[in-house]
Amino acid sequence: MSLILKEVTSRSDIKNFIDYQYSLYADNKYFIPPLRTDELKTLDKNTNPAFDFCKSKYWMVYSNDKPVGRIAGIINSRFNEKFNKKEARFGWIDFEDDPEVASLLLKTAENWAVEEGMESIHGPLGFTDMDGEGMLIEGYDEESTLGSIYNFPYYRDHIEKLGYTKDTDWIEFRVNIVSSTPEKIERIAQIALQRNKLHVPVFKKAKELLPYARDIFYLINETYKDLYGFVELTDRQIDSYVKQYFSFIRPEYLPIVLDEKNKLAAFGITMPSLNKALKKINGKLFPFGFLHILREMKKSNSLDLYLTAVRTDLQNKGVNALLIDQINKVCIKNGIKYVETNRELETNEKVQAQWKLYNARQHKRRRCYKKQLT
Repeated sequence: MSLILKEVTSRSDIKNFIDYQYSLYADNKYFIPPLRTDELKTLDKNTNPAFDFCKSKYWMVYSNDKPVGRIAGIINSRFNEKFNKKEARFGWIDFEDDPEVASLLLKTAENWAVEEGMESIHGPLGFTDMDGEGMLIEGYDEESTLGSIYNFPYYRDHIEKLGYTKDTDWIEFRVNIVSSTPEKIERIAQIALQRNKLHVPVFKKAKELLPYARDIFYLINETYKDLYGFVELTDRQIDSYVKQYFSFIRPEYLPIVLDEKNKLAAFGITMPSLNKALKKINGKLFPFGFLHILREMKKSNSLDLYLTAVRTDLQNKGVNALLIDQINKVCIKNGIKYVETNRELETNEKVQAQWKLYNARQHKRRRCYKKQLT
């Protein structure tokens, strides 16, 4: 196969870079098409605040004028400063089942990393922890979720043959929701509520949540700071996420817990699964895609769990059970039958212990690979 490598430089190149995944997975029923507008906002240097401290390059590989692979190389300087490393990232990696294509993509990213003074490379990772992370290595016959990476089984084979080894794994669970909250969780939740003088406000409109929006991301910074690869979000990033996501959320799916001084103590960000709508619109919000999404938010019987956090001084005091209890009640009220937990580090035994109280199965595993370059 005669291969041609092309660096992505123009806006039209970026659109081709984004479009590639939709054609590669066109016949795969487990792939959930991401929103094209979100992809463009993330990859465009003019719209993603992460470029205040990140540099990147994107490449595509062609054969007979047909795209057969893509990859992004990323250097997050704040990550390197925080962890005292010289490490690059690779992300947005997709390719046909061909070892030459995989090798050309990864070696191109590796050579760029070395030219930039990096000593190792790891991924798949995005610019920040809010982007998709981890190559799927278990659960290829499970439907993906919005914001997570799907890939074919052969990816693993090719990347490991090129010298990449495990750095960390994330696992995911599918939880069955029954007609009542597990008694243990409900009991711990009530104790936590009373003992810590907490309360759970009820909001009817998304704008009522806005006064707490920035505090939610500040709490993420506080509680996620020691997790694998996490770099605290800047104010510009926080403002961008608030604008992007808080305009269409349904408040009942974002429970927050306040202390006796009405300060944010904990939160859970969830969303009805939009998989059916996303498949139908194939990532296109316009002209009518957003209508399918709005309908699906009202009738979906599955819930995606994205982020939860409990303030440091309240951890190990049952507050997490309080969040789970609130989410469980909303699920029962709205006819939700299943919850996708999305990724959690395999070492996070405290979170995994709560799923044992449900009829749950660990159905996916994702891996961040790493390779020394010098």
